[in-house]
Amino acid sequence: MRASLIQIAVNDGESVASRRSRVADLVREQAGSDLVVLPELWTVGAFAYERFETEAEPLDGPTFEAVSKAARDAGVWLHAGSVVERAGDGSLYNTALVLSPEGELAATYRKIHRFGFDQGEAVLMAAGDSLTTVALPEQTLGLATCYDLRFPELFRGLVDAGATTMVVAAGWPARRRSHWTLLNRARAVEDQAYVLGCGLAGTHAGVEQAGHSLVVDPWGEVLAEAGPGEAVLTVDLDPAKVPDTRDQFPALKDRRMHG
Repeated sequence: MRASLIQIAVNDGESVASRRSRVADLVREQAGSDLVVLPELWTVGAFAYERFETEAEPLDGPTFEAVSKAARDAGVWLHAGSVVERAGDGSLYNTALVLSPEGELAATYRKIHRFGFDQGEAVLMAAGDSLTTVALPEQTLGLATCYDLRFPELFRGLVDAGATTMVVAAGWPARRRSHWTLLNRARAVEDQAYVLGCGLAGTHAGVEQAGHSLVVDPWGEVLAEAGPGEAVLTVDLDPAKVPDTRDQFPALKDRRMHG
């Protein structure tokens, strides 16, 4: 399975509409991949809290329209990162979208762990309450968003739901980049799964982004890693490696405590 992670640079000088169009074209350029992944809140910026209300949109809003056409044109499964979703009751959610190669909405995931310590996202957005997996022809994706990476119990829940590849869309700050790399590798090792961590680049709302998107195999080895700027990371994944790893080193079978 060929996966392409598009590490988008989000800077304050580019409009949301312009970036939406540009990213859709980048998705189209990945025709030939099976799965394309975008970062968290790439339309507005993960730390641009003051813009969440004005840029919020329904699930079938302008971002969905743009990425749906792009996924269909490229013929790829697309994890379209996340958007600021405005629900029917007016609540805002940080919601990830997964689209099929036909451009249909295959799954959504509302971010469960909101970042901010009683500020920012943590007070502006409501929390999701459901795990999400998506069955692709050769892999089952488990979805997580940014701060979720610090909560291993979420990933164990995804393993129990059948996930073999974890997709983490993020807007991770540069000042904690060492944690980003460490935690992606840790989740891969402990869950014996591929981890695709796709982050933002650039600087928005005064916060420099970490970049350094990466693909980690079930043994915790980094197969590919981007630098700090906008980039596309393409890696071929072996679907058999997850069950083979779990058979060769069957640590998951020795679990004694379950949620």
